[in-house]
Amino acid sequence: MNIDPRPLYSRATDQIAALVKTVRPEQLAGPTPCAEFDVRTLLSHIAGGTRRIAVVGAGGDGMAVRPFLDGVEDDRWSAAYDEVRTEVQKSWADDARLDALVTVPWGEAPGRIALSGYVMEAVTHTWDLSESLGRPLALDPELAEFALGIARRVLPDERRDDEELPFDSAVPAPEGADAYGLLAAYLGRRPLS
Repeated sequence: MNIDPRPLYSRATDQIAALVKTVRPEQLAGPTPCAEFDVRTLLSHIAGGTRRIAVVGAGGDGMAVRPFLDGVEDDRWSAAYDEVRTEVQKSWADDARLDALVTVPWGEAPGRIALSGYVMEAVTHTWDLSESLGRPLALDPELAEFALGIARRVLPDERRDDEELPFDSAVPAPEGADAYGLLAAYLGRRPLS
C-alpha cells in the first residue's frame, strides 16, 4: 500500500470536528455503540487517540500517550478536538514520516500504514458518535469505503476472539446498510436503535 493517507485523515478529522460541534450537553452521558463508553468518554477517546497519532507523527512514543484526553470541560470538546487534530497536521507534514517506521498499538509499521489504521479508527468512531447523537450530519461515504478496505486488510478474520482487540467479531450488516453500516458491522458494532 503506497498511498498518502494524510488527505483522507484530514477529511476524517474535519468530519469529526463538524460532528463534535453538534453535541449538546444533555447528550454527554448518553450511550454509544461502544458499550463501555458514554458520549463524553467516546469524545475523550477520539481526542486522546488523535493526540497519540500526533505524537507518533512527530517521532515520539505514541504508546506512552494515554488514548483518552482527560480534564476537558463539557463545553470545550470542540476546541480540544481542534487542538489535537491541528497537532496531527503539523506532525505528519514531512513526507519522510510516511516511510519512517513507527510503533502503534498493533505493532511496528511504516507511517503511511499506521496513519491509514488511524483513518479506520477515526471513521469508525465517527459512526459511533453519529449513532449516539441520532445521526445529525450526512457522513462522507468515501471515507467509510477506505476504512472498510483497511479493516478487511488488517482484520481479515470475521471471528475475533482476542480480548486485546478493540473490535468484536463481525455481525450481519442491516439490510441496505451504507458503507458506514458495513464498516460498523464488520467491526462488530450494532446500531443503537
